[in-house]
Amino acid sequence: MKVLLLGGTGSVGRATARALTDAGHQVAALVRPSAETAVLDGFSLIRGEATKSKDVENVVRSNGFDAIVSCLGSRTGLRQDAWDVDYQANANALNAATAHGVGHFVMVSAISVQRPVLPTHIAKRAVEKELQDSKLNWSIVRPTVYFKTLADQIDRLRAGKPFVLYGSGVDVQLKPISERDTARFVAECLTEPGYRNRILPIGGPGPVTTPRAEADRLFKAFDLPPRFRHASVGRLALKAKLLSGPGRIAPSLAKASELAQIEHYRATNSMLVWDAKARRYDADATPEVGEETASDYFARLAGKDPSSTAVSYQIGEANDPA
Repeated sequence: MKVLLLGGTGSVGRATARALTDAGHQVAALVRPSAETAVLDGFSLIRGEATKSKDVENVVRSNGFDAIVSCLGSRTGLRQDAWDVDYQANANALNAATAHGVGHFVMVSAISVQRPVLPTHIAKRAVEKELQDSKLNWSIVRPTVYFKTLADQIDRLRAGKPFVLYGSGVDVQLKPISERDTARFVAECLTEPGYRNRILPIGGPGPVTTPRAEADRLFKAFDLPPRFRHASVGRLALKAKLLSGPGRIAPSLAKASELAQIEHYRATNSMLVWDAKARRYDADATPEVGEETASDYFARLAGKDPSSTAVSYQIGEANDPA
């Protein structure tokens, strides 16, 4: 297929570009005029802004794409960023796809949108709804949490600082997934009939784990003695609340409040399928994709290179676990 890729300069987008070309598709990536091109060498590049409807309209109208794959995601999760990128940029692409005969739209969302609390959740859910209501074939992929998120404290550890855990570090559960396995699954959505017109939550190969367990693996990969600092979840909630009022007149305080809300959500919600009837997260109901584990990822970051290739998926009965 001839595929337009959005968000191709991000880590998931780069992996998806490779997965799509490996699968034999012809990929053109819409990239910002200021974006570095080296990360996408080998793929067709089109300069433009996904947040500008005219740019997207012109690109889709003039290229005859069979499919659009969107890996767009706001970098900060803050309110304005979420509505500009998570919603508007995806809506621009959806509108152009509808107007110009694109056959399939694949959107990489996030499993956290099952319980929409944060602006990025609400923005993603809004465009997910528009996609489902469109006349296009669609696939909405909701990954759990990426390995890179688990490794975002590496610089602290290398500097001899402790790993920060909220609460005990075992209160939330995860099935983390690699960008590479996510990308391969996204590519399969274009050709696998069972993935069409479905919401598809995906996690890594399991078993279910916790932030504390992954921190231990990170220390082991880098041959560092485990050191932890346990931060208060309650203080995060209090910080978000106390700053929300002053934030109405001080943008910097509004940003700090929003960031505290985002961190509080991550510290208190498991990245698994949500069972709405039972009101709990369900590890068994969270599909497992691929074979790459966080340990593999950490080992590569530490200079080792385990390999993993297989990708598998079992479709559950429920279309939308939320």
